[in-house]
Amino acid sequence: MTHLHLRPDLQAVAGLVPAEARALDLGCGDGALLDHLRREKGVRGRGIELSEAGVLACVRRGLSVRQGNLQEGLADYPDESFDCVILAQTLQFLDDPLMVLGEMLRVGRTAVVSFPNWGYWRCRLELLAGGRIPAAPDLPQPWHAVPRWQALTAADFAGFCRAQGITVRTAIYLAGGRAVHFLPNLRARTAIFALERG
Repeated sequence: MTHLHLRPDLQAVAGLVPAEARALDLGCGDGALLDHLRREKGVRGRGIELSEAGVLACVRRGLSVRQGNLQEGLADYPDESFDCVILAQTLQFLDDPLMVLGEMLRVGRTAVVSFPNWGYWRCRLELLAGGRIPAAPDLPQPWHAVPRWQALTAADFAGFCRAQGITVRTAIYLAGGRAVHFLPNLRARTAIFALERG
């Protein structure tokens, strides 16, 4: 799989993972990102995935993955077991994001998080004009579908990191696969943050 076959947010995440790193992908889905990192960057990766279908897809790719719920924590892993821990498009589904982010920064030197930005102007307009919560940009799902999600904006997450003493090493904002630099909370559909302990 070439870099171009990954979703734009996963391309950005892959760019933040160093070559030959030890990586843990939380909510790894079908393993597309881990497979890419292994093939293209020599990353030694592992994954945790809740869905049986995702675990089977990972196993078919020859990836090391275990089935598990992130809400149960990462107690099986000692401190700094990984160079990078990834949480791509999963943050908004967590019941206790503070606990999971704390665990990510305990077991990894860097945490990389991506999520849909509900601060995107079309989401704001849809809420204003229609009075209804819009589907997440780049990850459409109705509010009632399982698993349930919690809307958040890039500004919400940056403020959360400041309040928790988490250092944002890098922030990448995307709209339609292109980088957004001006007014990112308004113009970006997806946010990607690389985090370190404060």
